[in-house]
Amino acid sequence: MRILQIHNLYRIPGGEDVVVAAEKALLEDNGHDVVLLQADNDEISGSFNQVMTAANAIYSQSGKRRVSSEITSFRPDIVHVHNFFPLWSPAVYDACRDAGVPVVQTLHNYRLFCSDAFFFRDGKVCEDCLGKFFPWPGIVHSCYRESAVGTAAVATMLTVHRARRTWHTRVDKYIALTEFARQKYIEGGLPGEKILVKPNFVYPDPGAGSGGGGYALFVGRLSPEKGIDTLLAAWKHLDQDIPLKIVGQGPLAEMVKEAVSRLSNVEWLGTLPLEKLYEIMGKAEFLIFPSAWYETFGRVAVEAFATGTPAIAAQIGAVAEIVEDQRTGLHFRPGDPNDLVAKVQWALSHPHQLQKMRQEARVEFESKYTAQQNYQQLMQIYKSACNS
Repeated sequence: MRILQIHNLYRIPGGEDVVVAAEKALLEDNGHDVVLLQADNDEISGSFNQVMTAANAIYSQSGKRRVSSEITSFRPDIVHVHNFFPLWSPAVYDACRDAGVPVVQTLHNYRLFCSDAFFFRDGKVCEDCLGKFFPWPGIVHSCYRESAVGTAAVATMLTVHRARRTWHTRVDKYIALTEFARQKYIEGGLPGEKILVKPNFVYPDPGAGSGGGGYALFVGRLSPEKGIDTLLAAWKHLDQDIPLKIVGQGPLAEMVKEAVSRLSNVEWLGTLPLEKLYEIMGKAEFLIFPSAWYETFGRVAVEAFATGTPAIAAQIGAVAEIVEDQRTGLHFRPGDPNDLVAKVQWALSHPHQLQKMRQEARVEFESKYTAQQNYQQLMQIYKSACNS
């Protein structure tokens, strides 16, 4: 099969970029021809380019031309869109429709319903724009990059394409990463019959680690929706209990740096190569997943499972679906550092149960999140899209 992937890279690399690369490698390793068209937000610089980008986010003729040209030369059997925002725009769907090529769209976030893509504002979940034809509350609150003008451009893009029924008529199949996320997309107005659930995966398999490292681990973007404030507040009360290693970069890096200067039991490692990350992950006693928003998946939790490491996760969004309380980890109340402290202390005082969770975490990975299982699911979705 010949597959054309389309993706807009993020300013700060994250899990979505990793997923796209891993999926490309998986398809190629299974004998498929894959071309990945990427745009990079680093191309946006200067006020003029930012204004042009806002306009292009609604409908990019250049993006459409580039995709059309690639379709003509590569002649794909299917186009798989990951992230079209902002440089590609929904115009890429028209390029595919004009060429008669079926389209699959992976929904990595909530961009089709929320200007900021996270359903998160002022430190808590926000669904003010969910279900609104014109998502005006986002403009009022300047949700996209704290810019009313930028948010208005995103809101206009969403409204224009709702009016055109782009989401209904120009995408053959959507991929939701969890059932929780799928239900949110349906609530937002996407056709449920087009949304199939396929989780992310870990490839190649890093293998189970040994544990016994004597530390907890956080991995992720250092941003408000990831619950960094809850994490650091909890570790103020865990001074003598267990060290915390933090891996990641993001806008709250200075907050983390300041906390490290005050808390002797917290270490910030910045960004690590994947091989080194998996080594540290496999030795951790447990992963901390303190997200405050509706995660669409929670790839880091599955990576932890692959290394046999259980997760202590906020009971919110898709991560509460992925981490099974008392089997592959523990749940705590989102945004509640005291409850997080209690769950960490419980884990430390129940080593036999924690060891059992390590075994179950690895079993969970092997039963749901291996590359070969994911490949079979992806092929079924492609076949379904081609037959739509």
